[in-house]
Amino acid sequence: MAAFKTKSLENIEQKIKDADENSFRYQVLKSAKNFKTSWIELGRSLCGVWKDKMYKEWGYSTFEAYISREIGIRKQTAMKLLKSYWFLEKEEPQYLKNEYAQSAEASTLPNYESVYVLRQAKAKKELDSNDYINLKKEVFEKGRDAGDIKRDLASLIRQREELKPQEAWEKRRLSTVKRFITVLKSLKYEIESSKLLPASIIKEASELIKKLEAGIDS
Repeated sequence: MAAFKTKSLENIEQKIKDADENSFRYQVLKSAKNFKTSWIELGRSLCGVWKDKMYKEWGYSTFEAYISREIGIRKQTAMKLLKSYWFLEKEEPQYLKNEYAQSAEASTLPNYESVYVLRQAKAKKELDSNDYINLKKEVFEKGRDAGDIKRDLASLIRQREELKPQEAWEKRRLSTVKRFITVLKSLKYEIESSKLLPASIIKEASELIKKLEAGIDS
């Protein structure tokens, strides 16, 4: 873990060990260490504001107006905070417990952007459970930042696609065929309703659509 620890965090943790637990200096140092977990508290609070539409009670017509004018953050940032918090609440609730924040080193506590990338990784069909577990360790045990996790994720996806070229090709084929069927159905409906082509051609189009759909299901 030391490889991922900044000098400033090492300095804070050392001074915490040396300071009197009852002193104000100790409390300030603890606050500095806990700063990296403040996003979780903000995410939890914003979650309540979002769900209960509390911002309306405070004079804001929309959630976007509230976070912009009162909290001072962009909508994109707020949504990342919310989604990262919801992800932890649903998938990794153990990391929302106070015990985790208190026992973890400041250098390893994840920021919301790293958790947001982990959330994206969880939804990737190309990755298996072991891939996700390894990425999770990088986020929660080593405190890797979002940029590093993104690169790791992209590398893993490339590896999986290289290992399974036939599966990747099959996915592209299915996706393309489905889009083709959708376009054909739309055009067939337009031609049929407007009587732009003979019935025999429309029938052939219907048969082609059936054959394509049968090929997907087989």
